[in-house]
Amino acid sequence: MDWNVELLGNTIGDWLTALGLALTINVVVGLLKWAIIARLARVAKQTSIALDDAFIAVARRTRQWLIFGVTLFIGTRYLELPERVEAVLTGVATVAAFLQLGFWGMAGLEFWLERYRQRTLQTDAGAATSLAALSFIGRVLLWAIVLLLALDNLGVDVTALVAGLGVGGIAVALAVQNILGDLFASLSIVIDKPFVIGDFIIVDNYMGTVEHVGLKTTRIRSLGGEQIVFSNADLLKARVRNYKRMYERRVVFTFGVLYQTTPEQAEKIPRIVEEIVRAQPLARFDRAHFFKFGDSSLDYEVVYWMKDPEYAKYMDTQQAINLALMRALAKEGIGFAYPTRSLYVEAPVRVEVAPAPSAS
Repeated sequence: MDWNVELLGNTIGDWLTALGLALTINVVVGLLKWAIIARLARVAKQTSIALDDAFIAVARRTRQWLIFGVTLFIGTRYLELPERVEAVLTGVATVAAFLQLGFWGMAGLEFWLERYRQRTLQTDAGAATSLAALSFIGRVLLWAIVLLLALDNLGVDVTALVAGLGVGGIAVALAVQNILGDLFASLSIVIDKPFVIGDFIIVDNYMGTVEHVGLKTTRIRSLGGEQIVFSNADLLKARVRNYKRMYERRVVFTFGVLYQTTPEQAEKIPRIVEEIVRAQPLARFDRAHFFKFGDSSLDYEVVYWMKDPEYAKYMDTQQAINLALMRALAKEGIGFAYPTRSLYVEAPVRVEVAPAPSAS
């Protein structure tokens, strides 16, 4: 075979040399990829550093056919090529390079999102699920940037394209503003975490346990058993009371005793209540006072703190306090008040009955 035969101004030998150089660089890149994945993976298993894991994830997304598009351009640099062929090779190399950068960027984004999802999976399943929205937005932004950069390097004027995308984006946003509002509200819930799966919340007059945080709606299971669905945007506008975030529960309760209670007995009652509350293992006493004269009772107000905010434990403690209070007051001869009304007559009323007329 005659290696001096020319093709597009270069001999066959020159073309084979250029192809061999391109393939050699491609093979070197492939070997480097294998070394990173195989060798570095062993080291990564023994460390807790995330950087080496991210590097491996990026290396796995290396596409040899895209690398070949770049190495072919490098291999033909010393050849004398027609302007049209040169432009084609430059375009192929540019597109391949930016596609590969896009794949690497996707690998980094997915690695970060997966790492974040694993960290939140145990405590916030809703956040892990809603990361799909963040992943979608990240993918769109990444590939939009890659596309614009590739077109700009190919000599395309992207100014008009960016302006058109901006106008189109505004039109789309206006058309689906409610959906986008719920979508961004979902992201706000994921990032800010006003509540998570399993929290007991009250929204306006509705209350229940959070079951699901989605891209558009949040669902809670009410105490009655039915599921209540809230729009994410409306939910963030409301005032949410999250009882799961309570570290302690403040408890205020009142009771009344009979007006027949003597001042000495009334004075003992706050001390009796204090002893009863302090005897409860989960309660921290705050105060107990005789605070007013009621319509039919002497009224006392008691305040204490529950060290464990769980509602069932609060009810158990309150029940124990009530029973102990009944026994203690009965022992002191003090009775609990109940609604009564007393009628006082100042003097007896004498009624005179006129004698009946006699029959004649």
